[in-house]
Amino acid sequence: MIKINEELQFSVEDTLFVFALDSEAGKVFNDKNKLITGIGKVNAAMELTKEIYRKRPKLIVNLGSAGSKSFHKGDVVCCTKFIQRDMDVRGLGFSLYETPLSGIPPVLEYGLKRHDLPEGICGSGDSFEMNHSETVYNIVDMEAYPLALIAMKEEIPFLCLKYISDDAGSDAADDWAVQVHLASEAFNKILFS
Repeated sequence: MIKINEELQFSVEDTLFVFALDSEAGKVFNDKNKLITGIGKVNAAMELTKEIYRKRPKLIVNLGSAGSKSFHKGDVVCCTKFIQRDMDVRGLGFSLYETPLSGIPPVLEYGLKRHDLPEGICGSGDSFEMNHSETVYNIVDMEAYPLALIAMKEEIPFLCLKYISDDAGSDAADDWAVQVHLASEAFNKILFS
């Protein structure tokens, strides 16, 4: 069982574990319902949508690596708010991060909370951020926003846990390459211990 809190739990068999890369999943998730989407928002959206219509999971769990200046390398953070950090249509009078005419606020609030983990706001975008200075979001990744949006629209509970692999600074690429392989063991301890 995947235990979210005292009142809410889901069977492992009914849970879809979503990763961008197989290196983030490691061998821990080989015997689970695992989906590898590939990198980026479009790949994530396309692959999750196809999988929902194939299997219709009762819970979607997005697990992956992320950068942060607010949390430390090796921390696992539960994300419940999401921003599309590369959406900028202010030139047409929309707010920063707002998707025009969507009816969705710039900060998408959708996700289950794990009270044993710190909570974060994830900024997803199609770039590897190495000069993070934004204060609206405190975690950066490349896939969580569309996954949360699709889960919300499909009315499927969504849990997003991010393993902090780097500080989204100048050494982010080198740190990520080392830390990404540790993510699956951290997720294993939290979800299955």
